[in-house]
Order: sequence, then structure tokens, then C-alpha cells
Amino acid sequence: MIKHTLLLAGLGAALPFSAHAADAGDNSLERVTVTGSNLRASSKAKTNPVQVVSAADIERSGKTSLPDVLRSLAVNSGNSFNEQYTGSFSAGTAGVSLRGLGQRNTLVLVNGKRVSNYATAQDLQETFVDLNSLPLKAVKRIEILKDGASAIYGSDAIAGVVNIILYPSYQGLELGADIGRDTSTGQDERRFNLLAGKGDPDKDGYNVWFSFDAQKRDRLDQSGVDWLKDNDFRGLPGGKLVRTPTNYYNGNPTQRFPAATGPLQDLDYGAVNPGKSGRIWAYNPAQYTTLIPGIERYHAALHGSYRLNAATEAYAEFLYGANHSTQIFGPPLSVSGSLRAWDAASQSLTSISNVLPAGNPSNPNAAPTPITANLFDLGQRNKTDSVSFRRLLLGVKGSGDAWDWDVSGLYSDSRLREYAYNFVNRYAYERLLANGGYNFIDPSRNSEAARDSLRISTMRPAWYRVASLDATASTELAQLPAGPVGFAAGYQLRREMMNAGTSSEVASGAELRPALDLIRGGRTIQAAYGEFNVPLHKTLSLSAAARADHYSDFGNAFSPKLGLRYQPLQSLTLRGSVSRGFRAPSLPEITSSTAVSYSSAQDPYDPLTPGQNVAFTHLITANPNIKPERSTNANLGLVLAPSADTSVSLDYYRIQQRDVIGLEDVGNIIRNPGANPGAIVRDAQGRLQTITQQFTNLGDRETSGFDIELRQGWKLPGGKLTLAAQWSRLLSFRQPLQQGGDMQEGAGSNLLGALPRWKGQTSASWDAGNWSSTLTWFHTDGYTQTGSDTTQQRVDGLDTFNLSASYAGIKRTTLTAAVQNLTNRRPPWDSSASHYYDATQYDPGGRAFTLGVRYKLD
Repeated sequence: MIKHTLLLAGLGAALPFSAHAADAGDNSLERVTVTGSNLRASSKAKTNPVQVVSAADIERSGKTSLPDVLRSLAVNSGNSFNEQYTGSFSAGTAGVSLRGLGQRNTLVLVNGKRVSNYATAQDLQETFVDLNSLPLKAVKRIEILKDGASAIYGSDAIAGVVNIILYPSYQGLELGADIGRDTSTGQDERRFNLLAGKGDPDKDGYNVWFSFDAQKRDRLDQSGVDWLKDNDFRGLPGGKLVRTPTNYYNGNPTQRFPAATGPLQDLDYGAVNPGKSGRIWAYNPAQYTTLIPGIERYHAALHGSYRLNAATEAYAEFLYGANHSTQIFGPPLSVSGSLRAWDAASQSLTSISNVLPAGNPSNPNAAPTPITANLFDLGQRNKTDSVSFRRLLLGVKGSGDAWDWDVSGLYSDSRLREYAYNFVNRYAYERLLANGGYNFIDPSRNSEAARDSLRISTMRPAWYRVASLDATASTELAQLPAGPVGFAAGYQLRREMMNAGTSSEVASGAELRPALDLIRGGRTIQAAYGEFNVPLHKTLSLSAAARADHYSDFGNAFSPKLGLRYQPLQSLTLRGSVSRGFRAPSLPEITSSTAVSYSSAQDPYDPLTPGQNVAFTHLITANPNIKPERSTNANLGLVLAPSADTSVSLDYYRIQQRDVIGLEDVGNIIRNPGANPGAIVRDAQGRLQTITQQFTNLGDRETSGFDIELRQGWKLPGGKLTLAAQWSRLLSFRQPLQQGGDMQEGAGSNLLGALPRWKGQTSASWDAGNWSSTLTWFHTDGYTQTGSDTTQQRVDGLDTFNLSASYAGIKRTTLTAAVQNLTNRRPPWDSSASHYYDATQYDPGGRAFTLGVRYKLD
């Protein structure tokens, strides 16, 4: 594979982004501050592996949102989520996961400073920055530090840092609009953007600019995707007919109601559950499944700077984002033995009866009879998430003969209002169940008054806030024969708070089968840090940094880093670093929190369907005694850049984490009930009902791999051809599945989330006069299937191509066109994934066209 990759890259594959190594082809001596350091130095003196994606690169890529840009990068290798993760408490969001270590281990900054995490937690524990809340038009470049950076930035920077850098100043006016359509799914998208600025900082002493983005995209349901809508995968490895049995008595699907209602079909039980016999009622859940929510998003950014004197500048920045996403939450509520409601007094769930009393019109028996039934006449349950994001930054910075300094204050928050519709009122249900006022067998006979009494709409609130004060100063301490000794120091005071609540209907016990994630807590962080850069020789420099953090909830963390940069030739640079880092326990993991969700797992002890997937209620609580995750990072690399148009880089990384926080594998708990007393609750039949867990420090995690980046440009008679490639190879990714367990290898499989060994992109860009075009090849490797169903042993890889072009031959106007997924490839079949493709790597769309126009006035 490596020979194949290098050959293709050498023949002309090129990354659409300028993702070459930080040193490659850089002849500028401008003094800049680069992500991963507080020191200003010439751009040739960069010591960290930093990938740079410019605004022009983003435009060339054809990508139209910040998450799409970042998720396509090879270093975003797995375990990252976007709005396809619709079953989450953080539906409609998108994050980035460097090195496959999850969103919680990737620090996202804007202009080198923090932004608020999203209002709720992903997977009940991950707090992260929602990329959908951040602007795209205001972005000048994105710097991705592919190295640990806790010594500079503190918590969360174990896998690396994504620093979104906005324009420091802008003059002129730019308007843009585009439309897009996926020809396979019919999904439409519309976008508009504006960027306007005035004032020359050098001549006028000030600059102010404003940007605005707007985006609207249709909802995509599973029923709108041709290869998914029938939910019949019996011809594929590990595939089956996906139907949900319902409307039956006594927990036995073959004891079905006398007639079908709503979307029910008459099916052979063995077709749905091999080995079973009899006839059942079942429905296709595709019609109640949203794959990609419909969205409306608006982003605004306002930035101003004012020269107080020749050496001092005041600046202010305000970011605002509004995001509205809509989706089908699920089918009409199912009444079954797993029916629950929340008991606020005991902070636990209480069981709600599904037993029809004797004499109930829907009960054909003389004795009380339990039922399983969907309330189809109430309609599907829907959800709308409305999120607002804000960040205000005020600061003053100066540059004198000896010191450069920057003092700033920041406030940022994320606020969620989640609205749910067509949920069911527990008290009305209990009343109608007792008096026979609701007909389960023939819902068409129910009165509208009965239906209206059952329906409730709810609103779930949540917010996350961060406020900080930062002060940084840098200088040159001494002059050595090889150059000046750089020094920087700083202090940070930060306050974080989170409050994720639930609806009044859930809190009062009125909502049936509630899902909730209650989080309430806060903490104060203080940090002091310092950094040195020492030129030991004209070819060799040493960098050192250290940061001490104090958290009011768990205590202290110390994070040192040491790096070397050796340049024996003008065209060759060798670099290496070792560091220690940490991730503070998230507020859901360590503070007061309780989560209730619903999941499924294979249960070998199920009395009806042993070894098959069964549904259960999942209760998760915080652990106030949990320890932070610690890490040791090592990086070693080289950059060969014989000219400004040629560069090759190779970087090796190794990350070792200790005390990784998580939950023990649910399957292991089910298989070993004696080792987990009290964690499992079963009903009178022995069927799985509830599993209770607490966050814990599971043990170690280790990962290693390397990045290859190649770039070559030629100035030809007709224009310029740029060829480049960026590939990441995952060598190992190991961690235990439960506390004290053996390390399990996840690289090249989906045991620890889908982690393909190779991910990369190669493309060719051609610029000729007013024309510009880029053809990009994206490759994601296949991986081994690790589910218990061994019918599918491997999930295939995927190769897709994007093509973009622009024409600037009209005065002040640029026309653009792009085709995503040029060959209309669908994601590879994965029998273990919830939607039968891995949503952390792919999306269900096909060939999509985009047409746009941009008008620019200087």
C-alpha cells in the first residue's frame, strides 16, 4: 500500500488544501506566532508539525462548511461525529477527532483562544466544541497542530489542536451565494455569505470588519435513500430483513393482535428473527429514521482593532451562531414491559404498567394481559434543536523594544433549547389504560379527545459557559552566537459552568419513556506557563515549555514539553519532541450528573431470543473521585524542501494515555453478571431491563502512526500545476474494554470505533489565467468487522473523487462549480453500524452538484 500511495502521489495526486509541512518551501522571514507556541519567530523556525489550510484552499476544496473541511483531513482518522449522529443528546452538532482519540482529546481554538463547549455532552460524557457554531467566511486560515500541546494550552490538547484563525483585518466587500443538490437523494442546499471591512491599520489606525454566513439544507430520512429505504439487506454479508415486531400479547410476537393497523405488515417471524416460526405484525423503521437533519444556520462575526499609539493596539471580537435542526426522533411510542417514567424524588426510573386489565376492550383474555403496541394514531415523534453560540473577546496588546504582550478577557456560551413533539403523557395513558378509553387494537376508533390527552410537547434546556482572563508576554532574554534566546510566560484564570436540564414534563414524571442527561456543575482553573527557545547552534535549536494547572474539582496537573529542531542543510529539517499532557475529567464525568438513555445489546441469557440484540434502559452516573487522563506524546519527523515548489515530510507519532475515562463494555457486563453485582436488572421473565454504570478510569490507551505529505509545483507555459498528497497511517491503537482488562488492538478494525489504517487524499490543481480547477481523490481504508456476527468479516474501503472549478474572467466576479462524489459511490456496507454504514467516516449522500457566484469590491 505504501508503494502504491507514493507512486500515485508522485504521478500527480495532490492535496486540495495546502497541507504541506510547516517548514516546506517557506522562504519568508516574517515573525509570526504559530499554533503550539507563544513565541514569535521567523516562519522558517517552526518546530511543530503544523498543517495549514488557507481560505483559498477551502475554496478550492469545494467544501461548504467548516466541519466538512476538517472531517475530510487525513489526520481526522476516526471516532468523530457530525449531525448524522441523530440518536445523541447533542444531535445536530459536529466535532473533529485527531488521531482517532475522540473529540474530547482535540482542542479547538479561535485565534489561539478557547471557545465554549456545546451545551450538552456527546455520548453522555464528551464535552466538545461544536464546529457548526463557528463561521466559515471569516476564516483566513486553519492551523492544525498534530502534536500534544498541554504545555501551552492545558487540558484537551492530547491529540493536537485545531486553531481557526480569522482575518486580523479586512478592507473591501465580498458577497457570495451558491446552491447545491444531491442527485441521488434529492437533498437541496442553499448558502449565502458576506464579508465587509473598512480602515487601514497602518494609515488610518483602525480596522473593522463584519462577516455573515447563512445555510439551509433539507432533511434526509432513511426512506429517501434508495439502497437503505427498504431495510432488506438479506443479500449482503451479515444483512437481514430489518423490521420491528409490535402489537402482540404476553411478550410473544406470535400472539399478535387480530388485525394490522397503521404501517404494519404480515410477516413470517423467521424472516425477521431466524430460527423463529409463526406470523407477526411488524413495520419498517426506515420511515421513522432521520439520517441527516434539516438545518438552518446563521453565523456572524464582528472584529475591530484600534491603534492606541505606535506600540499598542486595542481589539474586540464578537462571534454569534444560530443553528436550528429538525429530525424525526422516532416512531410513535411503543408500550411494552420497558415502559418507564422519571421519579424526581428518588432520582431514578419507575416502571409503568403495560398490562391491560381484565375487561379492557383491547384484552381478549379473562385475566390481566401485558401488551406490546405502538400508538400509531398519535403519529411519529419529532425533534427540533435550537442552539445559539456567542463569544466576546476584548483585549489590548503591545510590542515594545524588549517585550511583546497581550492581555485579554473572554466570555463564551452555548445555549440549547430542544423541542420534542408527539410524546406521550404518562398520567393520561395510565387513566386510559385503567378505564378502557383507548383502543390499542383498532386506533381508528379512538376519539380525538383521547389522542389529544395523550400527546405532550416538551422543551429541554441546557447551557455551557466559559469565562477567562489571559495575560501573555514574550521577549528575547539573551543573545547567543547562534541567535537570541526567546522566552514567553503567561497566566490564565478560567471559569467553566454547565447546566443541562430536562423538561418539566420529564421532571414531574409526566413523560413516558424519557431520555435525560442531567448535568449541573462548575469549576475554576488557574494556570501559569512558560516557554523557551534556545539556539544551540546555527543548525540546532532547543525549545522547552511547561504549564502548571490547578482545577478546583480534582487538583493539579503539570505538563512539560521538550523539542529539538536540526537543519543541517537548507533543504533538510529534522524535528522531534516529547511532552506530557492531560485531559481534565469533563463536568458530566466528575460533577453531579445522571443520564438515562436507551440502547440494545446481545444477551446470551435472554429467555426468548438468546444471542440476539435486545433493548434495555441505560443509567449512567458521574464519579466525583475520578482522576484526570494523563498522556505522554512523542513525535519525530523530517522535512525535505529543496525548493519553494517541492517538499516531502514524514512525521511519526506515539501517544500513551493513562487512566482513560469511560464506561466498561456493556456486552462484558451482560456476559459476566457475577462480576458486576447490582448493575443488571431483569424482569420476571428474565429479560434484560436496566443496566446501571458509573464513569471510571478504565486503564491505558496507546496509539502510534505516521503522516506523509508530498507537494510539487510546476510553472508550465499554459499555467501552473500543483501536485500533492497527504496520508496518515495508523500503526496501532490499543486499550482495554473494561477496568483491569487486557489491551485490545483496534487499528484496522471497528472494535474501538472504526479505525482504518490508511486515510488520505491526493489531488491535482491547475491554474491558468482566469481558470482554476482541482481534482481530488479521497481514500479511506477498509477495516475488520469485530461484531459477533462473523458473516461479514471485513468492511470495504472507499475511494471518491471531487472536482471543483472557478472562472474569474468577469470583472469583480468569480463563478464556481463543484461536484462532490463524482462517481456516485455509496458508503461501504457495515452490518454492525446503526445505519449500515459507518457515520464517523461517511455520509449517505451520492453525487452532489454546487454552483456559486462571488462578487468582490476592493
